[in-house]
Amino acid sequence: MNPLDHMLRARSVAIVGASDRVGTVGHQSVRQLLAGGFDGEVYPVNPGYERIAGLDCYPDIRSLDGEIDVAVLAVANSRLEDQVESAIEAGARSLVIYASCHGLAADGTSLRARLTSLVNEARVPVCGGNGMGFVNVEDRLRLTGFYQPPGLIPGSVCFLTHSGSLFSAMLHTDRGLGFNLVVSTGLEMNVTMSDYLGWVLEQETTRVVALFMETVRDPAGFRAALEKADRMAISVVALTVGHSRRGKDAVATHSEAIAGDDAGYEAVFDEYGVHRVSSMDEMVDTVELLSASRRPHRGGLGAVHDSGGERTLLMDTADRLGIPVPVIGEETSARLGKLLDPGLEAQNPVDAWGTGHAAEDVFAGCLEALADDPAIGLVVFSVDLTSEEDLDNAYGTAVLDAASNIEKPIAVLTNVSSTVDPQQAAMIRKGGVPVLQGTETGLRAIGHLIDKAAREDRPAREDRVTSPVTGLRGRPPIEILDAYGIAFANTRTVDNLDSALAAASEIGYPVVMKTTFGDHKTEIDGIRLDLGDAAKVEESYRSLTSRLGPEVTVSEQVPAGVEIGLGLVTDPHFGPLVVVAAGGTLMELLADRIAMLPPVDRPRASGALSRLSVSGLLAGSRGSRPVDFDALTDVIIRFSELVNDHGAEFEAIDLNPVIAGPERSVAVDVLVRWRQ
Repeated sequence: MNPLDHMLRARSVAIVGASDRVGTVGHQSVRQLLAGGFDGEVYPVNPGYERIAGLDCYPDIRSLDGEIDVAVLAVANSRLEDQVESAIEAGARSLVIYASCHGLAADGTSLRARLTSLVNEARVPVCGGNGMGFVNVEDRLRLTGFYQPPGLIPGSVCFLTHSGSLFSAMLHTDRGLGFNLVVSTGLEMNVTMSDYLGWVLEQETTRVVALFMETVRDPAGFRAALEKADRMAISVVALTVGHSRRGKDAVATHSEAIAGDDAGYEAVFDEYGVHRVSSMDEMVDTVELLSASRRPHRGGLGAVHDSGGERTLLMDTADRLGIPVPVIGEETSARLGKLLDPGLEAQNPVDAWGTGHAAEDVFAGCLEALADDPAIGLVVFSVDLTSEEDLDNAYGTAVLDAASNIEKPIAVLTNVSSTVDPQQAAMIRKGGVPVLQGTETGLRAIGHLIDKAAREDRPAREDRVTSPVTGLRGRPPIEILDAYGIAFANTRTVDNLDSALAAASEIGYPVVMKTTFGDHKTEIDGIRLDLGDAAKVEESYRSLTSRLGPEVTVSEQVPAGVEIGLGLVTDPHFGPLVVVAAGGTLMELLADRIAMLPPVDRPRASGALSRLSVSGLLAGSRGSRPVDFDALTDVIIRFSELVNDHGAEFEAIDLNPVIAGPERSVAVDVLVRWRQ
């Protein structure tokens, strides 16, 4: 039995601080539980009442005779310590705490720390404090001290949030969403979002889990739960806050500079297929679309409009967001041509508004024709659903008629959310068709559905290509790379002119000379390129060492290619990450980077390269030859295995740049800092 079952599926509830006084948390706690239709045992506890809401009221929780699955503590901070102790003594199997838990305990220590110690010692799970409780819609269990709407519909969506206000906002959303569980996790005193996520994944009804996150208190548990959701093909949608770029005067490496505070979330979400959203409107659209019953199909977006201008708006927005709107086949175009009025283009997207003759049949037929095209993965009917004087439901009828003949996902996409007629939207949603409320948020939701369909074809993780290497600490950077099979430009480190000349002769001209002083050598004018003879080597050595000290490196000059940067960033929650970026001086200028959890296999490494904005250069441009993609991918794989094995030992590792060419990929600069 999951320890959270006593809380989240409670059959007996004690409400400490229950009240008949309207406007109090104690009053709403009783009212919400009864209004939700809970049919278990309810025990109001308050010495000031004999009965509340027709129920016998008890002076103290310890005076109860029956079992207590969960005790709701609807009391102020000043009474929390005594009531938590009493609830534990009474045998309560779990607690819900609304109060902030700020202040001091009886012994002068932190109240929060004291309460945490009490519940952990007793092994009693707590929802909260500083939260709004939870609602299990399926079991009609409303343990919240705040008004929630009646008639909540049970369904397949779970919402877990660090924001209490959004707890209520989601429950009040008039979108026809059906929830099984909604939790305001609060302080997560001893039950974290990871625990709730693990619990809800075990429920048969769960199809989508939405997360509003301020932090991760159990990184290992969070990753384990996301891995389980990915394995079960349960969609997870996440909105994170508090990840703005750090206002630092200096950073250790280029990689850290471009990663910001958000790389950990990016890497973890990408690894486990989490759909990351940037607003609550996008979250609601995405949740509504992903929770629909139709299985995602591979392919792009097909759209039918009643407006040429809105058709263009969709095309522009989809292009900006990277949402594929495929060209349809000749057979599909022919089908559309038979339906459309003369002068209308039989192409995707379709502006189907003509004379208005048999409009319902035209719209439905166009949707069905697009859905049958093999390039199309889902179709939308993009109309505004404004209210009509005669309550005409032609648009709703058209889309539902089409939906009955279409296997692929289908939705209505509106452009102005505030104009959507509630009656029409409710009718369409009742028929099983989502209504997405906003051009951009709706298209972003569509992008998430397309990503989910593509993820079904993601190959299984490949085996490592290198074996772990021990005894690296203190070894020169180039030896570290060599231990993992990462090619580095032929290099010598010298501290006098004669040695520099000898190194250049051994390596072969032309050579590159760099000072060993400092981390960012370009910024201190510490690099000399294209040294083609001994005279240039001597001149460069004297110029560099007069300012920056006697030690330099002399390296082969690798032919020009595409510069890629690789780096290690240590996330405070998720540990060492691999950063792949546009390299050289472009690294910080473009901030074009992908963060990943190590180790990285070939499909994930090549996928990261394809998502960089410089990916087009790798394929060759303006007559240049394409790079050896496999060789570059291999460098990323081997670097990721180095980070996986030794990342915790390093403060920083940067390979910037790795020069990717048609024949090979070679690192030409490396920075290594060991942790003290």
